[in-house]
Amino acid sequence: MIDPPSTLGFTPAVGELPLTPKQRSLLALANELGRTRFAARAAQWDETASFPFANYDDLRDAGLLALCVPESHGGLGADYATYMMVAAEIGRFCGATALTYNMHICSTLWTGVLADGIAMSDAQRAEHARRRELHFKRIVERGAIYAQPFSEGSAAAAGRAPFGTTARKVEGGWVVNGRKIFASLSGAADYYGVLCTEAKGDEKPDVCDTLYLAVPATSEGLSVLGDWNPLGMRGTVSRNLAFNEVFVPDDEQLMPRGVYYVGAQTWPAMFFTLAPTYLGIANAAYDFTVAYLRGDINEATGEPSRPGERRTVRRMYPTKQVAVAQMRIQLEAMKSLFARAIQEAAPNPSKDARMRLYAAHYSVMEGANDIARLAIRTCGGQSMMKHLPLERLYRDSRCGSLMLPWTAELVLDRMGRETLYEAGEQDE
Repeated sequence: MIDPPSTLGFTPAVGELPLTPKQRSLLALANELGRTRFAARAAQWDETASFPFANYDDLRDAGLLALCVPESHGGLGADYATYMMVAAEIGRFCGATALTYNMHICSTLWTGVLADGIAMSDAQRAEHARRRELHFKRIVERGAIYAQPFSEGSAAAAGRAPFGTTARKVEGGWVVNGRKIFASLSGAADYYGVLCTEAKGDEKPDVCDTLYLAVPATSEGLSVLGDWNPLGMRGTVSRNLAFNEVFVPDDEQLMPRGVYYVGAQTWPAMFFTLAPTYLGIANAAYDFTVAYLRGDINEATGEPSRPGERRTVRRMYPTKQVAVAQMRIQLEAMKSLFARAIQEAAPNPSKDARMRLYAAHYSVMEGANDIARLAIRTCGGQSMMKHLPLERLYRDSRCGSLMLPWTAELVLDRMGRETLYEAGEQDE
């Protein structure tokens, strides 16, 4: 059964799409949490560069940490498209919460819905089913938070080289050595879903030997290092992680040996999950601009204007009307591409579907900053003040195009190369 989006009482960040009852319910929950709790706290996390623990308490209480845990394991059983809609809705109220939430959810999405579409042997499938039950149980029963440390400052995160972080097989588990940079939720997560290369004793590490291990935050030899004082997305607290002879038991594998690499080839949409945060930010910048120009926001306090209060209205100027129209056109284009991409996300997509996925990612990541830029120019100098959210949205929006594995540059490179070359083709 599909319900019309109008029954929500608001337009979701993804736009007016046909929704299932579950999607409608989850979007309503995300919107309520965002409006009543996350939005008011967003400036705090940004100013102090501190992790949004209070928001995670709310997510935990609402059952949303288990959003993509299958219902058979006690979770909410959301599929890929549903998660992407919910994440975009959270992103319009607090970018740092949405972005870190993605890192947590991926640990359940990759091992759940996506893993079900990855080719495995019967033995691997049985092993995976047994081990993911352990991880799902921690989230459902204890509200555990998982992180997804990925980057190392090399070509590994882009899939072009083995990870420098290694795991050596020992009796009963693995010994991990290396480091991760820009590790969101560092110091906040209970488990770090670390991607690393299996060390086989030779000097020829292979990307096919990538391991995906959940490293407990309490592990001996694991340390959180460095400062965190970036331009935007300050509440992600993405400090460095260092692994020095960290022992990880076998059952902490989030996927069987070598399966992650197969999954990355099978499900390119697994790397699109950063985009909803920035679609949410683009919506927030547009929503603020409309409200500000209409005089619905008290520019002195940043709060909604109250009845009888003096209102400063700027909507009558043609230049501002044109700018809002430009913002809406770009936002609608972003939403349309995004919606198409999440609805057709599947294992082994066609070449056209893969190109649309790249195009959607690039459009959202670059478009969010374009819309925030237009918003500041249109609202004027007052909008740069920190008691208003627009300057934070602008700074947060600039970060999306820099994020591996699909930075804006890498997406353009992939699109151009994969358009002009079929698989296996080379120039003579």
